[in-house]
Amino acid sequence: MKELLRIYIDSYRGLSKSAWMLALVMLINRTGAMVLPFLSIYMTQALGFTIKEVGVVLACFGLGAVTGSWLGGWLTDRYGNFWVQTLSLLLSVPLFSVIPLFTSVESLAAIIYILSVTTESFRPANSVSVARYAKPENITRAFSLNRMAINLGFSIGPALGGFLASISYNWIFYGNALGASIATLTFVSFFYKRKGNVKSRPAESAKTVADPTQSPYRDRVFLLFSLLCCIYAICFFQLLSTLPLFYQKGHGLTESQVGIILGFSGFVVVVFEMLLVHIAERRLTYASSIFWGTALCAVSFALLPMPTGYWILYAAIFLMSISEILAMPFMASVAVKRASKQNQGAYMGLNALAFSAAHVFSPFVGTHVADNYGFNILWWGTAIVLLGVSGGLYFVVRKM
Repeated sequence: MKELLRIYIDSYRGLSKSAWMLALVMLINRTGAMVLPFLSIYMTQALGFTIKEVGVVLACFGLGAVTGSWLGGWLTDRYGNFWVQTLSLLLSVPLFSVIPLFTSVESLAAIIYILSVTTESFRPANSVSVARYAKPENITRAFSLNRMAINLGFSIGPALGGFLASISYNWIFYGNALGASIATLTFVSFFYKRKGNVKSRPAESAKTVADPTQSPYRDRVFLLFSLLCCIYAICFFQLLSTLPLFYQKGHGLTESQVGIILGFSGFVVVVFEMLLVHIAERRLTYASSIFWGTALCAVSFALLPMPTGYWILYAAIFLMSISEILAMPFMASVAVKRASKQNQGAYMGLNALAFSAAHVFSPFVGTHVADNYGFNILWWGTAIVLLGVSGGLYFVVRKM
């Protein structure tokens, strides 16, 4: 037990003050992120939209995320990660505030698209910022710390959103604007004119670096890597679309019971991420960690068709959370180490684009398969796809 505690404490050591501040900014921003979890409820309950109309608006959010990921990477390489993050946070404040003024399907879809472009351009710039301010040997742990802040924020945000929604749905948007305002002030006050880490890359990572002036869209190996990451994300993001429906329709769970299971997922990531990443950095290669993370996700989906009690749902979500811990931080680290300083924004933008595109395709593919063939076919099919992706990622990462 003492040894485990020592490893847990060591996993946080060596992280720079800047890495902690980036995580704090992300925590504040994501704690205020209460619009997306309640957006579909807001549209059906407050605006009277049909399910089809809700799908149109959510698809626009996904399309905006794709555009924002590309735009954020492009702008970061030209103007720097500080200004892209600052403008993204700053511009999102008025956009969140005016959403209640848009009540038709067309107008709401348009403002949600603009909002998504603005907020998602933050991601590649923030990833570059994490890489710049982290020590070279701690890049993966710095990404893990940031993701842990995201998960903790998403655990707190919906709870606050539920409280505000009981007063008025409009307060959800105002609360999100307030969170973005505080995050902007915190970020600017600490990072304005602060220089990043200027140390050279470790020698062993130099093998992965492509041509320093090459566009990631011409880097065939990295394009294949990004495609495989996108397929993994399409499968994983069933967590946000078809899995809650399965809990309700397949197991008869109430909304509160579904919320507890999904909250358990965030709890697992917050508690175990830094520890497991620290161990994986010491004992596994990037290729091995990503392989096992993707394979565990396959196992988690394969458990869902089993006709047992509620415990299998918790076992599956636990494995899915461990999968996220082992795969996603190392996927980001591969993108960082593949890029040079000149094109790091473009590479991180393409990496973010892979996950943003999954937000568009995941709910569409998942609901289509579940509606036409049933949930069990969806889970078995997802598990088989993930097993193939795990092998593909292993060989591609080793090649890089």
